[in-house]
Amino acid sequence: MRKGFTLVEILVVVVIIAIMVSLAVLSIGVTGRDGQLDEESRRIEGLVGLLHERALLEGRDFGLRIEPGAYEFVVYEPRRDRWLALDQEHEFRHRELPKGVTFQLELDSQVVVIKAIDRNLSTDAAPPGPQVAIAASGEGTPFRLTLQREGTSAKASVEGDALGKISRVGSDHAGSNPAAKRT
Repeated sequence: MRKGFTLVEILVVVVIIAIMVSLAVLSIGVTGRDGQLDEESRRIEGLVGLLHERALLEGRDFGLRIEPGAYEFVVYEPRRDRWLALDQEHEFRHRELPKGVTFQLELDSQVVVIKAIDRNLSTDAAPPGPQVAIAASGEGTPFRLTLQREGTSAKASVEGDALGKISRVGSDHAGSNPAAKRT
């Protein structure tokens, strides 16, 4: 009896190795894109745009509160004179960024230091207000929110102007002219 591998066994091993190599190539982003950054920046762009429309329709003030590794949407409650989280609405809930992704926030072309919110404070203490406000008139805080992958040059950003126009630059355009690559 001979010892060895059949052609089918060798082909199965080759296919498995090819699949593993393909997954490794896609995960390290050889194409220059970072799928997680693009997905998260699209989500933020869409939700901020939705809140601009909702602010106009409902006549309420909304905002985006940003932490180093998370974000949440808030609504201003004038009777209580405080910003309240929109956690009851699934799409506007508190969201953690994927591991290894951080924010950089610019307001009026100045980089803002983003501080973590102490969630262990008593319920009587009002949490800080949002860095980005969306007024009932539809106007908003001009901002640029950049999502960055730690240890790489991958970036994606979401920008908003004072009139509520929201735009996004994907991770595949990180080193190029952002004004020419808006989506």
